[in-house]
Amino acid sequence: MAQPRYGIWIPVYGNCGAMNHPQEPCEASYKRAKQLVQLAEAYGFTTTLIAEHIINPRNQELDQLETWTTAAALAEATQSIEIIAAIKPLLFHPVVLAKMALNIDAISNGRFAINLVSAWFMPELQKSGIAFLPHDERYRYSQEWLQVVKALWSGERVNFQGDSFYITDLCLRPSPVAQPYPRVYLGGESDAAKNLAMQAADVFFLNGRPLEVVRETIADVRKRERQKSKPLQFAMSAFVIARPTDTEAQAEYEYLLELTKKDDRTELLKGVEPEVVMFKNMAKYVSVGSNGGTAAGLVGSYDTVAARIADFVGVGIDTFMLQFQPFAPEMKRFSEEVMPRVRSLALVA
Repeated sequence: MAQPRYGIWIPVYGNCGAMNHPQEPCEASYKRAKQLVQLAEAYGFTTTLIAEHIINPRNQELDQLETWTTAAALAEATQSIEIIAAIKPLLFHPVVLAKMALNIDAISNGRFAINLVSAWFMPELQKSGIAFLPHDERYRYSQEWLQVVKALWSGERVNFQGDSFYITDLCLRPSPVAQPYPRVYLGGESDAAKNLAMQAADVFFLNGRPLEVVRETIADVRKRERQKSKPLQFAMSAFVIARPTDTEAQAEYEYLLELTKKDDRTELLKGVEPEVVMFKNMAKYVSVGSNGGTAAGLVGSYDTVAARIADFVGVGIDTFMLQFQPFAPEMKRFSEEVMPRVRSLALVA
């Protein structure tokens, strides 16, 4: 069994689990993000994801951390961890974004990547006066947008004429440190997302789901036409609750679940675009955390969680992007108790 990579979600909304936890104040500050990423790096995590929103989708009156300035700052504040910044193409012209990404790539010495998300939260675009395109149109726009960005990252002089963008005799310098260009992650659950991932991404980002659902999803994605020679890799989001025993872990899950039920999700659900497949799928599972959270089943004893991670690796997951609560102590627990067990399983597989 190959050794997986582990990453953490930056809590850009405030908290990844319950918004109001007695041991974890709701805070979406750069100071907190920096502290958590530096701890993650010290604990052996190798990547981190910064989701992108203009306003907080859980509660528009709460703070929301900005993604791209945070990514640049974290590139300077860290030494080895990969920094993934989510990007919604409708918010940034591809020329502007390509140049920003090249600069963060340089600051990080090649540790920078993007996660392309074609948008699902309508209010942040509508309130900004940006047209929220229908679902499949967003993906056509994203495909062209990404084509422009990757062309500009190539270091060549770009002339491009498409449905949405017209680029004339443009060359960006310096060229990227990461070769041939920064890694491209892509998230989504619709056929349009899966097709675009196979055509143009390096890593497809799955929301947390039970093992058999993930197995079926990976098989579904892999049967599509691939235009790149390098195989598509797969990452998965999950919320971890690990304890010495399964009983203790289940008790903590029940506690967190009751806390999350107190969170008001009215604004979030009203703002979701009706055609977004992700939220239709997530509605099938009761869970703690975002993007599938505990639906992936990483709840149990240290041995149980390690074995389930090994099972996911077996069906094709390379990278686990994880959430915890309270974040810092639970992340440390995972590093000390679960990571070594997964390494041991890999040695005997």
